[in-house]
Amino acid sequence: MIKNLKWQKFLAIIGGVLPITVVIPSAAMAAPDAETAYIFNSFSFLIHGFMVALMAAGFCMLEGGLVRSKNATVQCTKNISLYAIAGLMYAIVGYNLMYMDVNGFIGSFSFWTPSEPSVDDGYSSGSDWFFQMVFVATAASIVSGAVAERVKLTSFLVFVVILTALIYPIQGSWSWGGGYLSEAGFLDFAGSTIVHSVGGWAALTGCLIIGSRSGKYSDDGKVKPMPGSNLPLATLGTFLLWFGWFGFNGGSQLAMGSAADVDAISNIYINTNLAAAAGVVVAIIGTSILYGKVDLTMALNGALGGLVAITAEPLAPSPVLAMFIGGVGSALVILTVPLLDKLKIDDVVGAIPVHLVAGIWGTIAVVLSNSDATLGAQLYGIFAIGAFTIVTSAVAWYVIKLLMGVRSDEQSELDGLDKSENGLEAYPEFTS
Repeated sequence: MIKNLKWQKFLAIIGGVLPITVVIPSAAMAAPDAETAYIFNSFSFLIHGFMVALMAAGFCMLEGGLVRSKNATVQCTKNISLYAIAGLMYAIVGYNLMYMDVNGFIGSFSFWTPSEPSVDDGYSSGSDWFFQMVFVATAASIVSGAVAERVKLTSFLVFVVILTALIYPIQGSWSWGGGYLSEAGFLDFAGSTIVHSVGGWAALTGCLIIGSRSGKYSDDGKVKPMPGSNLPLATLGTFLLWFGWFGFNGGSQLAMGSAADVDAISNIYINTNLAAAAGVVVAIIGTSILYGKVDLTMALNGALGGLVAITAEPLAPSPVLAMFIGGVGSALVILTVPLLDKLKIDDVVGAIPVHLVAGIWGTIAVVLSNSDATLGAQLYGIFAIGAFTIVTSAVAWYVIKLLMGVRSDEQSELDGLDKSENGLEAYPEFTS
């Protein structure tokens, strides 16, 4: 208080001597001009896009840590390759197929080129393309981890071309491109279904067609544990994904040109973090009860399950509801992992429970906080996108299997794909 009085006296003296007008800002904030909004909206797309791009490193480290040491190099190769392919395919055909001249079911088969800049558009077209592109790579990364340790590298990359150029953009046009699901009222803020469940459905289809790893399941139903090579690396990958998710969800506000947008992004960050945190705690408690010990891999996937679940609606929920949504997502992951083993579906990193199951839950949970959402529309979107992804992925996998095969030979799988696919080993000092 004394300091404030001194400053008031100082300003009064200066004001009496110099022709200075001291303007105290009002509480009300004026709307920004068009150019300022254009700059901040474009900046939001770019900076959040950079954060999502870092998720590629997160997936790479997570998968590299959860596969066995003899398959770590090929897993890293798959992740850097799929990120590059996603970018190329989204420029060649994907973006326009998803957003340009959508007739309800599909957009335009044409190469993307940036439009002439205009502040009236609200943002740079290039910044929007970049932000949308990194989402495509995320969907492909989901498939990579699930079918690890037995899929041929070239066959997988051919599937990535099909997924990123056709499957993902076509179904994305139905909702984010203003297609028929958007008109039906289907809501998915940042992609629990449009991104994560699509990757999950494609992964599930691949696992069923390719089959399980040799020796994973015995004839009497027993499951052979095949622990990952580097849990610290997998933990680092999870932290990178957690960080990148702030860009994933925060950038999906699609604007930062007003105080209201910035406030919304802040709330999205909070809910995203709380959902992930609740996912970790639920996984810790759940595995302690089920197994008598804390399972780190479940804790990692619990965080991711919480993140996937909140992605469909990270803005509207209260903090408590965000924790509930994330916690349930984690619980579903914990329950689904052993269920897949009982069904002899070999998902190496737990991608199907995390991205498919938690993604479905998160899409349904939108009705808990968004008054514009209806259960019917949400289920309609889940079913339509799921059916399309299953059919198209199955066709793609079967055609690839027919033309070039999808599975490595038994000896290569036994020795590790690093030698047969790359001729390099991630940990040579352990095997030489």
